Amino acid sequence: MIYHLFQLLQDYDFPGHGLMNYLTFRAILASMISLLVALFAGKKIIRSLQKHQIGETIRDLGLQGQMEKKGTPTMGGIIIIVAVLSSVLLVGDLTNIYNLLLILTTVWCGALGFADDYIKVFKKNKNGLSERKKLIGQISLGFIIALIMCIHPGILSDKLVTTIPFVKAHEFDYSWLSPFSGQLGVYCTWAIYVILIVVVIVACSNGTNLTDGMDGLAAGTTALVGVVLGILAWLSGNVLDTAYLNIMYIPGSGEVAIFMAAFVGALMGFLWYNSFPAQVFMGDTGSLTIGGIIGVSAVLIRKELLLPLLCGIFVVESASVIIQRTYFRRTKKKYGEGKRYFLMAPIHHHFQKKGLPEPKIVSRFWIVGIILAVSTLALLKLR
Repeated sequence: MIYHLFQLLQDYDFPGHGLMNYLTFRAILASMISLLVALFAGKKIIRSLQKHQIGETIRDLGLQGQMEKKGTPTMGGIIIIVAVLSSVLLVGDLTNIYNLLLILTTVWCGALGFADDYIKVFKKNKNGLSERKKLIGQISLGFIIALIMCIHPGILSDKLVTTIPFVKAHEFDYSWLSPFSGQLGVYCTWAIYVILIVVVIVACSNGTNLTDGMDGLAAGTTALVGVVLGILAWLSGNVLDTAYLNIMYIPGSGEVAIFMAAFVGALMGFLWYNSFPAQVFMGDTGSLTIGGIIGVSAVLIRKELLLPLLCGIFVVESASVIIQRTYFRRTKKKYGEGKRYFLMAPIHHHFQKKGLPEPKIVSRFWIVGIILAVSTLALLKLR
């Protein structure tokens, strides 16, 4: 809203009216606003959660310090959502399609996660929203995002391309996967693209959800991912930078950088309260939301194929759960008794079972996240 107000003042000799035309200034402003909102509103939200006794239900799984977390307020993802939306609505361009899609994602995934937490907390159903209903919600969002990417005139959609590392042009055209040509080939390409985008968004959302199991783990690692996506969005929206780096130019993608700046600021503000020992947990309200934002933002700036490296921690966390379940079922079928490949899954609990303190595990995951973030940016010049 401030952005649009300054646009209206351009016809007048108003001091500083041109500042809002600079992405760098707006990105800094967005991050500061979301950080401050998260810090100040977060305290009130935590008090409200405590007042209404919205606390985490803990099952005793033999993890060090686990039972001490019982009763800690959950659904703290509300802090992240409020901070992000407040900042973006103030300094973002609300006519930009990328911004609108990210706002839609935040509200959609936030509502999905809130419903899950609500069932767990108020209806005392520890399973929350069924996996089927979660998947329906996530797939529906993925379908909407992918379809808009295909048909919206404000998006570079004359051909469906994305960034891919280790090749000279850094571009991969999805039409290469279609066995048909002509109009049938176009529809087939769209179908392939929609399926892939749905998979990306569902995987990111659930991967972040699985990572949210220790104080500060999900918030810290996601913030690192957000920084990289913000940098890539800023570079992709700048003609000179894209020419220098020989990467895809995406008009209007600078607004994704503004959103990601607000996103990272909100996560830092939330981490103030979520760092060990946590005063609040984000719950599915937060984890599904931040995962959805990561997936959709990568899709919007055509960097979805870089996510397996950038989000390597989420990939490993998800893989550990899949391996654990598969191994247990196969050994049960073969020997009559299920065995576990890891001491506990997701894998961060495996290290906890081995006796490593929670803060050390989280710190090491952050270090790995930094390495993955730097490696992803380095791919821009590797051909």
